[in-house]
Amino acid sequence: MPISVQVTTGLLTLDGEREVLPLVADALLRVHGLNGNKFMTPNVIGHLVVSPEAQNYVGGQHQSLAVVEVKVPSVTFPNAEVKQAFVSEVTDIIDRLKKGVHPRERTYVNVTYAVDGTWGIAGKAYSNAEMGEAVQQGFQ
Repeated sequence: MPISVQVTTGLLTLDGEREVLPLVADALLRVHGLNGNKFMTPNVIGHLVVSPEAQNYVGGQHQSLAVVEVKVPSVTFPNAEVKQAFVSEVTDIIDRLKKGVHPRERTYVNVTYAVDGTWGIAGKAYSNAEMGEAVQQGFQ
């Protein structure tokens, strides 16, 4: 499950830049009850993009911005409680790791779903059912 964290230069501390992806990955696994799952844990991947404020745009102005996006199989985030827990935790992570002033109103969390049968890992396209089976086997 790819995670993309995009932030304005200087928004996060240097330690925050190193810690943000593992913390978001942990939150993603935890809210789904998948911590330690042998199939999912190594397949939660990510990248951090840090760009100058002049390349970030919010409300008609160039200013600090944090965007956290995850791409997941369509069976993920099954209910409102899981969605809210993830969005809240990720926003809190950005708040904890920020270097200076950055309002929560400029932290965005977005989830994109893959079409059933197009979730690919190591050259294999998984259906939702196959993904569920692989996750269950990851607990054994």
